[in-house]
Amino acid sequence: MKAFGSAALLGFGIGLVWGVGCALALLYSIYLAGYRKAVEESQAETKPKRFLDALEKLRRKNGTDGKSS
Repeated sequence: MKAFGSAALLGFGIGLVWGVGCALALLYSIYLAGYRKAVEESQAETKPKRFLDALEKLRRKNGTDGKSS
């Protein structure tokens, strides 16, 4: 029974580390995909409405009119 207990703890520890690592890798890949899409949209000739709405909201929040000084 003692051998099973240590093996179970080892398996649980490895499983926990593996699971957390996979979850972090998934979150990071989702973050990068969103970042790439944002850069792609910012470089497009015709900006999507969603992008323009977000830009306007950001400018209102910062109190700028969008022109550089």
